[in-house]
Amino acid sequence: MQQSLTNKQLTQIANEFGTPVYVYHAERITEQYNKLKKAFSKSNARFFYACKSLTNINVLKHILSIGASLDCVSIYEVKLGLMAGFEPKNILYTPNCVDLDEIIEAKNLGVNINIDNISILEQFGNRFGNTYPICIRLNPHIMAGGNFKISTGHVDSKFGISIHQMRHIERVVKTTRLNVEGVHMHTGSEIKDINVFLLGLDVMLNTIEHFPNLKYIDLGSGFKVPYQQGDAETDVDLLGEKIAQALVQFENPKVKELELWFEPGKYLVSQAGYFIVKANVIKQTPAALFAGVNSGFNHLIRPMMYEAYHHIENISNPAGAERIYNVVGNICETDTFAFDRKINEIRENDLLVFHNAGAYGFEMSSNFNSRLKPAEVLVKNDKATLIRRRDEFEDLLRNQVI
Repeated sequence: MQQSLTNKQLTQIANEFGTPVYVYHAERITEQYNKLKKAFSKSNARFFYACKSLTNINVLKHILSIGASLDCVSIYEVKLGLMAGFEPKNILYTPNCVDLDEIIEAKNLGVNINIDNISILEQFGNRFGNTYPICIRLNPHIMAGGNFKISTGHVDSKFGISIHQMRHIERVVKTTRLNVEGVHMHTGSEIKDINVFLLGLDVMLNTIEHFPNLKYIDLGSGFKVPYQQGDAETDVDLLGEKIAQALVQFENPKVKELELWFEPGKYLVSQAGYFIVKANVIKQTPAALFAGVNSGFNHLIRPMMYEAYHHIENISNPAGAERIYNVVGNICETDTFAFDRKINEIRENDLLVFHNAGAYGFEMSSNFNSRLKPAEVLVKNDKATLIRRRDEFEDLLRNQVI
C-alpha cells in the first residue's frame, strides 16, 4: 500500500506554515527506493538519486540515510551532496557543456566523473592520463521520453558522445591512456516502454570489448510515475527481470563482474511531494470559470513548460459539487495550471493541493514578477518540519548591489 499524507495533515501544515508551501513525505521516498531495490535485486545494481529533481539538503540527508548514492549535474550539487554527508565515491558527477575547470574541480573533490563530449575527454586525458578513472556518457540514438524537451538520447540531442563515434573515442582513450571504468546513457524521462532500457542495455553491453577496465554500466533513469488515474508507469519489476535475464544471456563473461547503475530522480521524490496553494479569487467570464490561486508558474512551471498534468484536489471542500475550472496563477503572463478541470467546488480561501509535486517543482521555481519563493516542509515519522523558510522581501535584494 502506497503511503500518503492525509488531507487533515496537509491542512494542518498549511495553517501552520502558510501557503504556498511544498510538502515532502519522507516515508514515501523510502518506499519508492525500496521498490527499486526489490525490482533489481537479481542484478548487481546501485541507485544514484538524480538530485536535480529536488536538492533541499534535508531531503538529501534522508536519501543518504536510506542507502542511496547521488547523481549530480553541477559542481554545486556535488558540494551540496558532500555537505549532506555523501562520500565522494558515492557521488556521480554528470555535467554537460561545462568547461574543463569545473571537471577538474570535481576531480579534486574525489567524485566519480562522467564525461559527455570528445573535446573534454581529450583535454582531461592529456592532463591526467590514467591517474583518475572516468565514465563516458554515450548517446545511443534512441528516441524516448514523455516529451521532446525531456528526451536526451536521440540524434539531435546535445547529450553524450554518439555511439557512432566509438572509433574516435578509442583513439583518444588509447593516445591519452585514459582509465575508463564506466559507460553511461540516459535516453529521457517518463519512459513507459521497458524495451527502451533493454535496447540501451544491449548498446552498452556491446561497448565492453572497447574498455578493458570497465567496472560499471550506467543506464540513467527515466522511470515514469503516474500523474493521473489510469496513467501508465514503468513496470520496474518486469524490467528488473528482463535485465537480469539479458545479463545472464550475454556472451561476454566480464558482464558478471559489472555493477549496474541507475539514476532515479522523479521516481523517488515526485509522488512524495505536495504543493498547497490558496484560492484567491473565483472569476466567471463568458468563456470560462477561473480559480485564481496565490501562486503561479514561478513556483510550479511544469504545466506551462511541459504541458504536464498535476492532479488538483480541493481539500477544504472535498464533498462539494464538482464544477469545471481553469486553475490559474497570479503571474502577469498566461499562467495556467489546468484547463477545463473538474474539481469539487472552489470557494475563495479554499486550500488546493497539487499532487506529484516533489520533482522539478520548487527546484525550478523563480522570483519572476518579484514574487517570493514558497516554504518547504518535510514530514517524517508524522512530524512536519520546516526545511526552507518562505522568502521575504529582503531576499529579493540580497545579492543586488545598490
